[in-house]
Amino acid sequence: MDLPDAIAHCLAKPAVEETTPFGPDVLVYKVVGKMFALTDPSSFPATMNLKCDPERSVELRAEYEAIIPGYHMNKKHWNTVTLDDSIPSELVRELIDHSYELVVASLPKSKRP
Repeated sequence: MDLPDAIAHCLAKPAVEETTPFGPDVLVYKVVGKMFALTDPSSFPATMNLKCDPERSVELRAEYEAIIPGYHMNKKHWNTVTLDDSIPSELVRELIDHSYELVVASLPKSKRP
């Protein structure tokens, strides 16, 4: 999966907005104001930081060289996923969905999309 496809998958989710709170070089994807993904579109190879269940993070990092602890993020809860085709596109979509769902689950029920 390439970066434009990953971004499109993020933006297709309910109540998602693209913001730039860290400056114009970092695109941040939020659901109801809470971040679930971010990327620097100028980086090569492309990467995306995604929230992840801590136990699953450990498993993913052991299985895929292209998944490492989140760059500039809480390493327990975030992974940096390199979008270099070494990870199946289906898994990248699943990881984006998982990140989104973790954030939605943390929202008050009245604010969930």
